[in-house]
Amino acid sequence: MIRAATVNDIPDIRAMIRELAAYEKAAEQARATEEQLRRALFGEHPAASVLIAEEDGTGEIAGFALWFPRFSTWTGTRGLHLEDLYVRPHARGSGHGKALLAALAAICRENGFERFEWMVLDWNEPAIGFYKSLGAELLDEWTGCRLTGAPLEELAAHAPAVTHRVP
Repeated sequence: MIRAATVNDIPDIRAMIRELAAYEKAAEQARATEEQLRRALFGEHPAASVLIAEEDGTGEIAGFALWFPRFSTWTGTRGLHLEDLYVRPHARGSGHGKALLAALAAICRENGFERFEWMVLDWNEPAIGFYKSLGAELLDEWTGCRLTGAPLEELAAHAPAVTHRVP
């Protein structure tokens, strides 16, 4: 079963984020607290949404997908960005990942989103194979970029005076 997350799922979502980070060899980077997740997912201005995959017989949480809308200047339409997709090891191969992705594809269709995009680590062959089996196009010509810590602070220090509005 796939369902929208509730505030009661926060401890499980946080645990799965940490499990995913450990799998991706970056456990020390998964610092989000339950309170941060509560505000980000269920606060006044949610930053993202989460779908939960549950085992049909037991209701045990098997995985999650965290996503948010994005916008394409090229198409002039919104799209969906999948930030995290995770299925717990014991539940893999049972269709939970495909069900989560299918539910997200349905959200795209229902909302007129033209793009459904995500990133995958280049060494994660099981995930790459899974995504290719669904018809996903791997965008080899694009490279992700990130600023954090001191470089982010240094660049921000050079910002002109601008009125900021976070969508």
